[in-house]
Amino acid sequence: MTHSDSDGPRPEGTLSLRTIARDRDTNSNGDIYGGWLVAKMDLAASSLAGRIARGRTATVSIDKMDFISPVRVGAEISCYTRLEDIGRSSIRITVETWTRDRYSDEQRKVTEATFVLVAIDEMGRIRPVPKDD
Repeated sequence: MTHSDSDGPRPEGTLSLRTIARDRDTNSNGDIYGGWLVAKMDLAASSLAGRIARGRTATVSIDKMDFISPVRVGAEISCYTRLEDIGRSSIRITVETWTRDRYSDEQRKVTEATFVLVAIDEMGRIRPVPKDD
């Protein structure tokens, strides 16, 4: 049986960040720090939120996050973002994180979470998200 692109689960959303897990990002057991992964997911969410808000944003919450499998050194990490909702000043974005090991074409889902960011002005105060005309 041959592998096709339609086999198995696929990432949902738009690829917003791709990076490689390095030795310096590991704990004493050789696994990638969960906090390192959360930081990359926050970058991906912030990138999308900044475009939507047309300016600066700040993360105000992250919902529950379960780590499905460990991330190995050298793995390619891909964060996919999906816009869930735009409020008056807030933007809700789901981020799925997938990994592909160094010598494999197969991706596997590592975690997902929903980030809520707010648009802020140059003084750090909450401001409305611009409406599309």
